[in-house]
Amino acid sequence: MELKDVKIAVIGLGYVGLPLARLFSTKYKTVGFDMNPNRVQALMAGHDATFEVSDELLQSALKNGFVCSSNIEDIRDCNFYVVAVPTPVDKNNAPDLAPLYGASTTVGKVISKGNIVVYESTVYPGVTEDECLPVVEQVSGLKFNVDFFAGYSPERINPGDKQHTVEKIKKVTSGSTPEIGQFINSVYSSVISAGTHLAPSIKVAEAAKVIENSQRDINIAFVNELSKIFTRMGIDTNDVLEAASTKWNFLPFKPGLVGGHCISVDPYYLAQCAQRLGYNPEIILAGRRMNDGMGEYVATQVVKLMIKKGIRVLHGKILVMGFTFKENCPDVRNTKVADIVKALKDFGLDVEVYDPWANSQVAEHEYNIKVSNQIPTNKYDAAVVAVAHNEFKNIDIVSMMNANHVIFDVKAFMPRDIIDGRL
Repeated sequence: MELKDVKIAVIGLGYVGLPLARLFSTKYKTVGFDMNPNRVQALMAGHDATFEVSDELLQSALKNGFVCSSNIEDIRDCNFYVVAVPTPVDKNNAPDLAPLYGASTTVGKVISKGNIVVYESTVYPGVTEDECLPVVEQVSGLKFNVDFFAGYSPERINPGDKQHTVEKIKKVTSGSTPEIGQFINSVYSSVISAGTHLAPSIKVAEAAKVIENSQRDINIAFVNELSKIFTRMGIDTNDVLEAASTKWNFLPFKPGLVGGHCISVDPYYLAQCAQRLGYNPEIILAGRRMNDGMGEYVATQVVKLMIKKGIRVLHGKILVMGFTFKENCPDVRNTKVADIVKALKDFGLDVEVYDPWANSQVAEHEYNIKVSNQIPTNKYDAAVVAVAHNEFKNIDIVSMMNANHVIFDVKAFMPRDIIDGRL
């Protein structure tokens, strides 16, 4: 196969798949495939509800031949399949590979001799070759590395980030043979302006991805622990970090909530892989425990401040500002703000949640939490600024509070003179 003959199918049109498919469509015939017909219909109408691809870019791509479909027949004539489906964890934090098995089955139904399948979903080392490709083999009747070939190129999408878009982030690539690795690298490098790095094997590329987010998770856990210590000392953690950051090699991580589809999930993939090999990853799991407990910690700090100010906690009215897992993004997957809300309710507080970005229907369905997209008009005893949405910069929070109140700033985002506490 030559580059000019490449026809790409991207399977999974979420935060990862859609931006990648749109980018590929600038150079190759590209079909985006998703099992959700409502999602496909919205995309073909020129709108991306995740806001990762602007309506202008999407509509331009559609005019130039980009197609989205939920009909498997529309990807049968492709020869370069890219799998970009979610890889979540279950209620016990064990990797849930069901979406990958489903996508591999889909690929197996349409793949032909000489074709290539590349996985982008975050996994632990070995999943592509030991879990996914056997499914493709079984369904297709073709033999891996004889009839069809494979690669792994971990996604590096940063939801809500309009500066570090997919083409501006260096891409790791790999292939099931040296020759296929070179070819896959050529396909990606033809659209990724930031360049590519060809890893020596699929397992190396898988491992590189899973440690990227595990490293970040551990570093945030460290500063979250520092925040707990410095709060007891009466020291502002952000002042400490600002002073320490004057050293050239200090890593400027900040305390906060760690949610979303990557950083709060990927360490569990690596941990389970290690445990299967008989090793207990103490640092990785300790970081997870620290970060998973921050929602309850924030709620406890707010209640302590209310008590110190003589504010009634039971049936006190509290506003939580922000529900998505990060700022300026509608993604509520694995948001740790839900932990804050639950803990505040457990204390007996009446909680209202306001987020101009979050999909209220998804929030209620996934978390049984009502989220309003409208600016609240009530008066509150306390507020928690949980997400640093740009819209919150223009809101006079103090005017929404009762005379005696508490404002807690999770993101160290608000003017210091109006807040009572922050991480």
